[in-house]
Amino acid sequence: MGKKIFRSIFIVSAIVLVTGMGFLWGLLYDYFGERLERELHKEATYLAAAIYEAGPDILTSIDTDERITLVDDSGKVIFDNEADVSEMDNHLKREEIAEAMEFGSGSAIRSSDTLGERTIYYAVRLDNGEVLRVSGTQHSITVILYGFVPAFLAVLFFMLVLSGLAASRAAKNIVGPINAIDPENPERAEVYDELTPLLVKIKRQQGTIKSQLDEAMRQQREFSLITDNMQEGLLVIDENTDLLSYNRSALKLFNAEKIETGKSVYVLSRKENFADAVEKGLSGTHAETYMEMSERICRVAVSPATDSSGKTAGAVILITDETEKERREEMRREFSANVSHELKTPLTSISGFAEILKEGMVKPEDTKKFAGRIFDEAHRLINLVEDIIEISKLDEERTEYRKENISVSSIVEQIFAGLRPVAEKRNISLCYEGGDISIFTVRSVFDEIIFNLCDNGVKYNKEGGSLKVQARRLGDMLELKVKDTGIGIPENETEHIFERFYRVDKSHSRSIGGTGLGLSIVKHGILSLKGSIEVESTLGKGSCFILKLPLA
Repeated sequence: MGKKIFRSIFIVSAIVLVTGMGFLWGLLYDYFGERLERELHKEATYLAAAIYEAGPDILTSIDTDERITLVDDSGKVIFDNEADVSEMDNHLKREEIAEAMEFGSGSAIRSSDTLGERTIYYAVRLDNGEVLRVSGTQHSITVILYGFVPAFLAVLFFMLVLSGLAASRAAKNIVGPINAIDPENPERAEVYDELTPLLVKIKRQQGTIKSQLDEAMRQQREFSLITDNMQEGLLVIDENTDLLSYNRSALKLFNAEKIETGKSVYVLSRKENFADAVEKGLSGTHAETYMEMSERICRVAVSPATDSSGKTAGAVILITDETEKERREEMRREFSANVSHELKTPLTSISGFAEILKEGMVKPEDTKKFAGRIFDEAHRLINLVEDIIEISKLDEERTEYRKENISVSSIVEQIFAGLRPVAEKRNISLCYEGGDISIFTVRSVFDEIIFNLCDNGVKYNKEGGSLKVQARRLGDMLELKVKDTGIGIPENETEHIFERFYRVDKSHSRSIGGTGLGLSIVKHGILSLKGSIEVESTLGKGSCFILKLPLA
């Protein structure tokens, strides 16, 4: 602003200065012209008086810079101090001569463009009818003022410098108070009275902008709070597919550290189905597709965003992680297939044995044996159904989570009491270490976890082996270790043992009546109690399950 003001003032000053110098130039020119004309008039008057007193011959003795011409009443030149009169033409028709003969005096000015000068003529009629003419040459303004050019340019330069300094000072004086205005408090500024209405408007506008900005920031915070806490990924794009906004879940789902706004959304994924969904959304049609993203299965929904005129101005992309849902659906399908298979096996055995008994194909002494087989299969079926019901409760979170203080040693001893008859038959020792530790948890779930681990520790143990349960406090956590000296688990199968109906040794499991759901129930129970479980196992030497549960 200061530069613009300086430039404007300086240009105006320069224009005024040059214009003034031009006027001065013209005034000087007119001044010299009028002065020469007055001098010629005086000289002609003096010469006429001299001729009247001394006669025309006096003209030959006069030394002057001006040209003197004497013309008779017929227009013939009878005297000229600069030219040969015999070679001069008749002057009767000369303007100044004709005017002098008629009115007593006359004047004329004739210019020469080639020589850059003009000649002023002044003529006066004498008493005898002759005309005396005096003329003088006035050079052009450039010639006249040629001697003044250096001084003129020096003065012009000096005045331009002064104009520049004055313009600079004036610009600073004008801009200084404006630059000193505090944008936060414009009404406190000491400026010209002419700026007061502007400052009042700035203050009013500032208040409006501040309120609008506060409202926009509040809405932005609310929007960020909502979107950043969404589980779903959110992307907002314009009609050119350029990214306008996104949330943290979108970063996580696309496995990106940062997404640059203003770039095409296709930098996140160039998959064909994703691009097709985006194009449909931008064309005004809702579109959905499924994508695999970093080992996740995600549903991508693209909805068009329209402006006030109804024109599609962009699109909103909602990305939902469907991995768990798909896994649960897959687990349900597998569970249904496994349940059908597991239920069919004992039912087939029961039906077969019953049919043999019905047809009387069993000897009387073998009836008890077949009845025992039917009883075992029925008991196995009951256990399977109970486990299925239990794991269904855990899946659907229908277990009552009523916590209470329970004694770990008491729960373990009760479980040992139920398993001891089976353990004694195989000479398996049961041992608890850790003293009396109290935990505030869900009794039924905790009991189910410990029972399944201990039951497996007996079922899959060796003759003469041992089962040991160790408990200890780790800060605010309870650590439980269930160790056995059984058949162990191959290293490549430890990550699968918590899957439903998964058996390491299928023939051994069926012979001891295992359902394949025990460890799955354990894992679900641990997760429901906000705990964790790890397994350490060596094939042929035994396994150790390490549980960590919150004490309260």
